[in-house]
Amino acid sequence: MDSETADNIVEIWTDGGCRPNPGPGGWAAILKFRGTMKELSGAEAETTNNRMELTAAAEALTALTRPCTIILHTDSEYLRNGITRWHTGWVRKNWRNAAGDPVKNMDLWKRILDAAAAHKIDWRWVRGHSGNAMNERADELATQAREELLMSIKP
Repeated sequence: MDSETADNIVEIWTDGGCRPNPGPGGWAAILKFRGTMKELSGAEAETTNNRMELTAAAEALTALTRPCTIILHTDSEYLRNGITRWHTGWVRKNWRNAAGDPVKNMDLWKRILDAAAAHKIDWRWVRGHSGNAMNERADELATQAREELLMSIKP
C-alpha cells in the first residue's frame, strides 16, 4: 500500500464488555485518520458483552461523515464472524439462525450493516489483552465508561 492510500484509511479499534455478564457494561471505539484520533465510549446499566462489542462498532461507523476505507480492529470473534460470515445467511433466512431461532442482537447487527454499507471495511481480529496498545486503550475506555455509570447510579 502506498503512502497516499494509507493516508486515506480510517483505522478503528473497538471493544466492549460487562461485569458481570449480563450486567452493567461499557463500550469504546478509537478512530484514527491522518494522525488524528477520536475516542468514543458509553455504557448501559443492563446489557451483555456481545451487545457492548456490537455497540462499539455501530457507534464508530455511525460517527463517520462520509464513505471511507476502513480497517476495523476488534477482539470479538462474535463481531468479526457475524459481519464477515454469518450475516448473509441470517438475512437470507429472514434474520433466523441455523436453529431457526431469531438472531440475537438483531437490532445492533442491522445497525452495523446499515452503517457499514457506505464504506469499504477490512474487519480484523486482534487477540484481546495481548499487549496491542490500541486494543488495550479501547478496553480501558470501555471499562472506565462502565465504572462511571456504576458510580452515577450508586445511592
